Amino acid sequence: VIPSVVYTMPEIAGVGLTEEQAKEKGEIKVGKFPMAGNSRAKTNHEPDGFVKIISDAKTDRVLGVWCIASVAGTMIAEAAIAMEFGATSEDIAYTCHAHPTHSEAIKEAAMAVTGKPIHV
Repeated sequence: VIPSVVYTMPEIAGVGLTEEQAKEKGEIKVGKFPMAGNSRAKTNHEPDGFVKIISDAKTDRVLGVWCIASVAGTMIAEAAIAMEFGATSEDIAYTCHAHPTHSEAIKEAAMAVTGKPIHV
């Protein structure tokens, strides 16, 4: 599990499979959350971007996470740790995140995988 980051503004970060790669391997579920819905991003006037979580449709295991955000390079570490330990999107969704933080967008994207985001 090796994350990658492109240091642009906003940053682009990812770990694991892309949506296209995951589709080639089988059925998937995807959750996406816009940074415009994240309170910390709004407060900092950095609403550009999103978080996307790709998980296996049968097991819910996270296959990939992709972010575009002002601090995506920092945010992707949570996803890499989750994937290293075989987390599901539900595991991420049920993990308490500090508020207001950019990383709450990862929780929201995980909740969106099951169709239950709070702020969209």
